[in-house]
Amino acid sequence: MLARVRNRFETAYERHLQRSISGAPTHVAVIQDGNRRYASQQGEDAPDGHRAGAQTTERVLDWCEELGIEELTLYAFSTENFERPEHERQALFDLLEEKLREFADADRVHDGEVCIRTIGEVDQLPQRVRDAVEYAERRTHDYDRFVLNIALAYGGRNELLGAARDVSRAVADGDLDPGDISVETIEQRLYDCPVRDVDLIIRTGGDERTSNFLPWHANGNEAAAFFCTPYWPEFSKIDFLRAVRTYESREESFRQAKVQRALALVRAVGGVELDEARSVIRTFAEYVPDGASVEELESPEEQTAE
Repeated sequence: MLARVRNRFETAYERHLQRSISGAPTHVAVIQDGNRRYASQQGEDAPDGHRAGAQTTERVLDWCEELGIEELTLYAFSTENFERPEHERQALFDLLEEKLREFADADRVHDGEVCIRTIGEVDQLPQRVRDAVEYAERRTHDYDRFVLNIALAYGGRNELLGAARDVSRAVADGDLDPGDISVETIEQRLYDCPVRDVDLIIRTGGDERTSNFLPWHANGNEAAAFFCTPYWPEFSKIDFLRAVRTYESREESFRQAKVQRALALVRAVGGVELDEARSVIRTFAEYVPDGASVEELESPEEQTAE
């Protein structure tokens, strides 16, 4: 009886959350933490936890499709994971190989035109995993409706370090002038697959840290962050919707702050020279505070012309 009531409540709450979401992030990145702790809690071995977590991953793909999210990045295997016991690493490699090939052949992947890509030092992985990576990427290479990035042997510092070394070599060889180094210069030298800026980063398992994950694309974009206590195998659709709602709340707060700054600039100089600031205000007109209409910020010449 209690379980039935709880299920009804969760279903109702899920519907409420879904109705309250008006938009969705374009790119979500997930740190899938807690698989081993979940297995221990269940009296099972670590590989059982990872397999349970793989089922959650498939559900998250469904939720992304429902909300119109276009890109998902999963932290599947970090550079620190190489320090785990041999038997656990081998079980993880077995699971990665199996799931990569399974995803590459799945009807849902081809029907949804999902492009599977990997980021990280893939050449450090066993040959059987590298072969599965190549198979999955080749099978889905031409798709572009949804992008699934799988971070394997990934470390954010290593990614940035590799880009810095590449830039240094280009400068030393005379192929690049230091004055020409730009954001695009660095982005072109990150891992081969282009990754969009991250809008929302999710971490399960209770820890509130991003663990060296996508520092350029997440921290550089001031991505919203959502930390929750459920272990990855327990991560539910309600948790996912709450994460998206956190992103929406942060975006609204960000727009409001941006408008407030633009208003202050316009008022400080009389509102004539700062066309860009006034453009910001027009773009986010619904966030302009009471008593400050967009029209009153126009110069007299502009108002006459209109």
